[in-house]
Amino acid sequence: MRIVHVANAYTPLSGGIRTTVHALGRGYRAAGHEFVLVVPGPRADDEDLPWGRRMTLAAPRVPGSGGYRVLADLRRVRAVLDALQPDRLEVSDRLTLRGLGRWASTAGVPSTVIAHERLDGVLRAFSPLGARGARLVADRHNATTARRFDRVVTTTRFAAQEFTRIGIPTDHVPLGVDLEQFRPATHPPTDGVPLLVLCSRLSREKRPDLAVEALRVLHRGGFPARLVIAGSGPLTASLRWRARRLPVELVGHLADRSSVADLLGAADVVLAPGPVETFGLAALEALACGTPVVSASTSAVAELVEGGAGRSARPEPRALAAAVAELLAVPAARRRKAARARAELFPWSRTTDTILALHGLSAPDSLGPRPDGPSRRSVAGL
Repeated sequence: MRIVHVANAYTPLSGGIRTTVHALGRGYRAAGHEFVLVVPGPRADDEDLPWGRRMTLAAPRVPGSGGYRVLADLRRVRAVLDALQPDRLEVSDRLTLRGLGRWASTAGVPSTVIAHERLDGVLRAFSPLGARGARLVADRHNATTARRFDRVVTTTRFAAQEFTRIGIPTDHVPLGVDLEQFRPATHPPTDGVPLLVLCSRLSREKRPDLAVEALRVLHRGGFPARLVIAGSGPLTASLRWRARRLPVELVGHLADRSSVADLLGAADVVLAPGPVETFGLAALEALACGTPVVSASTSAVAELVEGGAGRSARPEPRALAAAVAELLAVPAARRRKAARARAELFPWSRTTDTILALHGLSAPDSLGPRPDGPSRRSVAGL
């Protein structure tokens, strides 16, 4: 079968979606299917890569986004799909690409939209609508988007909430982590000063400023720690200014995944302060490295740090700082063991097998019965 996945938020510096679609491609190919990824870029290209075929369409840059481009000309995308003749269509976007659901319906192709973000949260971060206005706009948009596709996939209970509150069922498919590449260091380096790490896109909705301010609170309380920030984005300059009197190092985007694993494994605590994060792949990668995570209690990452794998707290500096101090009071061996054990529940093979089952292309025995819950089409209810 030929599975075509169309996505917008995909660049050499992007994190979650890029990691996800590459992992899906590897899993689909291993199962004997053909995988084609269609994404925006500075120029047209067509490449065969180890995880699948990548077709890049020339697309305009989004101002102020830190390098993101968007597939705005849906006619060109539909023409590509007409030529590819997919057996299944996946879409990782609810804005310019949601019209592809209608293309799939007309073409008789089963379609899936994957919700990688909370639309109401993004609207609160980037618009003056306020909480109530953001919810109303998101509800209308999500309702019309869902009607265009056969299936809506969400990766966490948190991500599903904005659909279930308007009566739209979703399929729950947790994302995964490469448990071989991201694994505990044999001897985690330490100089006696706790190392905190933030691995994130540096944009407004991710709230990287909260990591810096939590460190400031710790220092004012006499708690020594240092912070390394890995990532890039439109807030880089303002973060550097904010952190100028603190032991903070901004190392930029780490393109080498081994370097990311080394950094996460060296940390004592990884911070995930984004209040509307809908999964948190960097947090899961940290857990796989045996590093516990402090997350915002309002985000989906709070679901990942269950079972002693970390702590969640209100997305404000004092609460996050207190959670860091509380977590570091736990013996290192115990907190690292709990983190790794939690991550081992999320191999990428589970993700790809589950989505293939939803596509009707396989029926893995390991998934067990469907659990009951607010998402009536839920699978793998972690």
